[in-house]
Amino acid sequence: MKKLLFGTVLFLILILSVSAAQAGTVYWTDWAASGPGTVTGTMNIGSETVDVTFSGAYSFAQTSGGTNYWNPATPYLSATVENAPPASDIIALSSSGSVTITFSQSVTNPLLALVSWNGNRPRFENEIEFLSYGRGYWGNGTPVMDSDKKGFYGSGEVHGVLQMAGTYDSITFTHTSEGWHGLTVGVVDVAPVPLPAALWLFGSGLAGLVGLRRKLFR
Repeated sequence: MKKLLFGTVLFLILILSVSAAQAGTVYWTDWAASGPGTVTGTMNIGSETVDVTFSGAYSFAQTSGGTNYWNPATPYLSATVENAPPASDIIALSSSGSVTITFSQSVTNPLLALVSWNGNRPRFENEIEFLSYGRGYWGNGTPVMDSDKKGFYGSGEVHGVLQMAGTYDSITFTHTSEGWHGLTVGVVDVAPVPLPAALWLFGSGLAGLVGLRRKLFR
């Protein structure tokens, strides 16, 4: 009886884990306007519209048309991210300095998609994690993480997505000079997967079985 219960519980946990593991839709920023030291846009997160403001020196910004530097999409996809940044919207940095991305309301676990961070050394206020990287528009590269996980060195042409865990009203980071390296920002939305009715019935039956065992072995 104990073996049956143990095996059943293990099976149920496995099923629930597989159901929960899924990539989510990312709401990438639609950059709409640029000016001296500022680029503005919006993220439409479900029914909510979040205003996004980039502040700092930049080389150029594509807000309507231009080259799609997010092609190929492969380095931007992962177990967390199911869609690469769309179209051509991008902000390109060149001169070293500090930049800030501000949100009109708090966002959770924001993402930065990167194009061609070659030989660059960015530093963030909090820990970062690369969800994916690989061969992109300008070639291939590997992010070499700093020991405190708050920055990295771009060994080759780094194309990928990094995530910052937590809730943020703004993101600030520094970076070093290079020809240019691009970015955009997004937020992932992972909706819960409804469990099949049969699985709910299975769970109910398991609960009944556990109750029956308690009665029989008191």
